[in-house]
Amino acid sequence: MSGKPFTPTAVDEHIGQRVQLRRVMMGLSQKDLAKICGVTFQQIQKYESAGNRISASRLFELSTALETPINFFFQGLPGYMPEPNRSGRIHTRVSEQKPNDPLAKNESLQLINLYWKLPNDDQRQMIMKMLKTLTGTD
Repeated sequence: MSGKPFTPTAVDEHIGQRVQLRRVMMGLSQKDLAKICGVTFQQIQKYESAGNRISASRLFELSTALETPINFFFQGLPGYMPEPNRSGRIHTRVSEQKPNDPLAKNESLQLINLYWKLPNDDQRQMIMKMLKTLTGTD
């Protein structure tokens, strides 16, 4: 070990947000997810806040616990863009996710999750019509 303090990257933050998003979509608390994974809820907090980096094996475990493919955690992650630095060496940079992106918010995914829990198409159509009316996009 180098002894350097851990500094989360944009990728670490994005993956942590996606873990939180999926956990909330499934209606699990941090304590629930921690129990399934055999870790403390504080560890789940650290993963979600990017206080701790998630290893590949732990990410696999989380994908199983959260019943989602691993690529879910990478969706929405901007691509890597090669950039030469001052010395001419190529490094990668990840652009930041836009803060006003509605799909980056837990509330949006909760809404989607609740929408698909409605028992039939008629109810979903009623909700869609109501939302269109309220937003003036009818």
